[in-house]
Amino acid sequence: MASSGGGNGEPEFQIAPMLDVLFVLLIFFMSISTSQMLKIDTSITLPVASNGAEPDPKTKAKAVLINVSWDKTLGQPIVKLDDTLIDITEQGRDKAVENIISRATNPYTKEIDPEVRFLIRADRQIPAKYISQVLMLAADAGMDNIAFTGMSKED
Repeated sequence: MASSGGGNGEPEFQIAPMLDVLFVLLIFFMSISTSQMLKIDTSITLPVASNGAEPDPKTKAKAVLINVSWDKTLGQPIVKLDDTLIDITEQGRDKAVENIISRATNPYTKEIDPEVRFLIRADRQIPAKYISQVLMLAADAGMDNIAFTGMSKED
């Protein structure tokens, strides 16, 4: 029978293999969670969508998320693509469209992935003209799978 170096017959605990497994699991969970987490702005008060439907679970992770919040002091929207501020005015429109296309493009086919959904989370105070500008960004980027988020009931 093989024994480790202890003189009293008790085996020593090998920590190196356990640390190897721990680091592999840590790297695995970090890599899958960062690619699937959406950056959600908690300051947005979503509108009530009493007739809304839950999205298909298969498409939840495949989304280009746009958060549109309302800045009361400036009286204008703050538009974020995931965590990045984007400019929806004419000056910043081309760069915003490029960012949307880069997030929706399948890296293998180099085309917009048809399963990617353009998900708009807009504050209920946003005037419709700004939502229209965000929709035009999606159209310019070639996105045709568009959804809005809302709450099922008032909190």
